[in-house]
Amino acid sequence: MPVDRDLISAENCSVKRALDVVGEKWTLLVLREAFYGARRFEQFQTRIGCPRQVLSERLATLVEAGVLRRLPYREPGQRERQEYRLTEKGRDLLPIVVALMRWGDKWEADPAGPPVEVVHRECGHPVELVLRCSDDQELLRAHDTEPRPGPGARPAHPGRTIQ
Repeated sequence: MPVDRDLISAENCSVKRALDVVGEKWTLLVLREAFYGARRFEQFQTRIGCPRQVLSERLATLVEAGVLRRLPYREPGQRERQEYRLTEKGRDLLPIVVALMRWGDKWEADPAGPPVEVVHRECGHPVELVLRCSDDQELLRAHDTEPRPGPGARPAHPGRTIQ
């Protein structure tokens, strides 16, 4: 039986915490470009087109959150600069970025179709995102799921319990 959502506090919500890191338009576009192979500030800036100061702030946020890491590089005759690489934490965001892309492909794409397709590098077939049960591997849709309190659930009202 699902729990009454009003009994669970949203103060430590994992969705909110994730959005605190990646829930801004420019940040998601930085991640998109990182997955496309961008590593240097100029690559991000050219491909995304956001103001330099905004990009600098977004990169700093992603580094601070452990999504990207900075590595020094130096072109011959130039000063040392930093490039940005996805960490394991950052690479774990690929399904989210692909899910957003697929949603956009379905609901917001040009009539000609999606501008980019994500495929398996080895065989060239399209990547598929699925929601499935961890036990019987059954494919699920939204109406097949329900939220339940997890081990970190806190009561919404002090003194009350979550049932």
